Amino acid sequence: MQLPIIYKTHINKLPHLPGHYIEVPAEVVEQLGGNFKVRVLCTVNNKLTFQGGLVALGGGAGYININNARLKKLGLQDGTEVQVSLDSDESEFGMEVPEELTELLNQDEEGKRRFALLPPGKQRYIIYYVAGVKSSQLRIDRALLLINNLKQLPLGKESFREMLAK
Repeated sequence: MQLPIIYKTHINKLPHLPGHYIEVPAEVVEQLGGNFKVRVLCTVNNKLTFQGGLVALGGGAGYININNARLKKLGLQDGTEVQVSLDSDESEFGMEVPEELTELLNQDEEGKRRFALLPPGKQRYIIYYVAGVKSSQLRIDRALLLINNLKQLPLGKESFREMLAK
């Protein structure tokens, strides 16, 4: 697989969900290995790089979500043509882990064990939820809530609703 893969496409809107996406043509999906269990570093217009996952779109094509904050930062909107560069994401979780969560997991062996047993998508959800606030204290509070609730749930029965219960 020759990386990075560079191509041009458009910003599109998801018809069934809120938000926008960057299309990944079928031939690019093939170059990435032909499956959708791929995490990538996505660079748009040589200006902004972010971590993302490939989602099936149909007909062998895929897409990568791009949020409104990134669109605004790039000055893009629905229909805009963009140059995309995809590279492999070698990070453990496919996103940056907040230091507050890392520190909690270093101090809480059972929490770390239960976190490690979760599927990658649920691990990323916890990371994303903790990282979703600016305040360090709120990140600590969110990490404690999720990991403490996770430890109380039956193994294999972890749901986002239960982990978020106050």
